Amino acid sequence: MTDIDTQKDVYLFLHGKMGLHEKAVNALVSKGFSKEKISMALPTKLGNVGDYMAMLWMPPNPDHIKIQQIIKIEKVEPEGMIGLWKGVSKEDIDTVPLG
Repeated sequence: MTDIDTQKDVYLFLHGKMGLHEKAVNALVSKGFSKEKISMALPTKLGNVGDYMAMLWMPPNPDHIKIQQIIKIEKVEPEGMIGLWKGVSKEDIDTVPLG
C-alpha cells in the first residue's frame, strides 16, 4: 500500500451523483485530506503525476470512494465526459467508505 501524501491535490469524480458531493468530501477529509486540496474533476483540466483521483465506486450505487494515484499522463484528444483524463494512467491505492 502506497503512503498517501494528504497535501497533494485530489480530483473528485462523482459519476453524476452530485448529491453525494458533500458526503464524499467529508469522507476524504476524515481520511486526512485537506478540504482545500479537493476539487471536482473537470474534463478540461488534469492533475499532475503524484496527485490523486478519488471516485465514487461502484456506479450506479456507490458505497465507497476509490483513491488512485496518477502515475503517468499522456497527451490525448479529449473524448466525451472523460475529456483529457483519458490519457491518465493511475493505480489504486486505497478506499474510503462513503459512510
